[in-house]
Amino acid sequence: MTPPSHGAAAVQKRIEKTGDQALPRQALTPADNQELLRQLYLARYFDVRLIKEKKRGRLRGTLYSSHNQEAIIVGSLFGLEPTDWISPIHRDMPAFFLKDARRGWRNPERNGMSIEEVCSQVWCKATSPGRARDNWSHIGSKTKRIIHSTSMLAGTIPVACGVAYADRLNGGNAVVLTYNGEGSTAQGVFHESINFASVHKLPVITIVENNQWAYGTPVELGSPSPDIADRAKGYNIPGLIADGQDVLDVYDKVMAAVARARAGLGPSIVECKTFRAYGHGDHDDDRAAKYRPEEEVERGRSRDPIAVFKRWLVEHNQMSADEAQRFSPEGLSASEVTDDDFPPEVVQYLKEGIEFAIQAPVPPAEEGSRWVFAEGPR
Repeated sequence: MTPPSHGAAAVQKRIEKTGDQALPRQALTPADNQELLRQLYLARYFDVRLIKEKKRGRLRGTLYSSHNQEAIIVGSLFGLEPTDWISPIHRDMPAFFLKDARRGWRNPERNGMSIEEVCSQVWCKATSPGRARDNWSHIGSKTKRIIHSTSMLAGTIPVACGVAYADRLNGGNAVVLTYNGEGSTAQGVFHESINFASVHKLPVITIVENNQWAYGTPVELGSPSPDIADRAKGYNIPGLIADGQDVLDVYDKVMAAVARARAGLGPSIVECKTFRAYGHGDHDDDRAAKYRPEEEVERGRSRDPIAVFKRWLVEHNQMSADEAQRFSPEGLSASEVTDDDFPPEVVQYLKEGIEFAIQAPVPPAEEGSRWVFAEGPR
């Protein structure tokens, strides 16, 4: 198989060669599209496997499911350069190991975290970036160009602005993607940061994962407009709306914003309309079943991103109908799917990460005060 082409620069070159700048997806090769599908499978399997592990009693702590929102993570990351920065949130856990994954999932030189590092974080082991101080997404890496996430959504947008500003002062051409929920756009820090980015034309792209619910608050009680992208008008920047269930539409909109930012034209807001399959976290699943009508949940989950993309692949003769049916986790809950519903390489990759994490040691007790008090000479 021809290896997937890589990065925004390669995409732009192919666009220029074909002379067609209508849709960035048109520059993707069949191998690229197959890799997109593999990453969708991987993001889904990571989610359902962790849910199963917790039910088996092999995992503790809160899980924040990305089920039904995988197209946002995969589509937004796929066209980035290794030198670009990302700022994920709690529902983007697969982003940590999918960053720069086009260069090979096991490639030690790629600019993303390994599956072993991410699983170690989930299992609170010494081999995790956070050294067992959290079991979820409060991690980051300066060398991998991943901004540490926080529980306060929109709180990392000013950090993203600072990173972008510093990179520009140092002669770089990196773009920074920062992810946020729709509820966070009502905060003052959201306005202050994007206003600053717009004034200074910083290459910061704010991706809004509009899954219709900010914890238990519906979107209509947090925004006067049904389109969060309308907020961009106040900053004189583009506000794009993507179908969050369509990985190619997410890719198109994010790549358009990336090209604009890299050209020095400043930030954009990309709103990805999607739906949260479960509760805010697994601690909220029972409550979510009460504050969200059953018909709304069924409607929100009716367009599974894996099914949507496979349908496109079949329609464009890049996959046969039989091949599309071979692995079919779409439309199924975590309790309904099995390993047979996923490609073997996906199952094996995550198995390696989980088994590594389970066997890894916990940090020594003496580390309890590490990173809390000042260390070394003063």
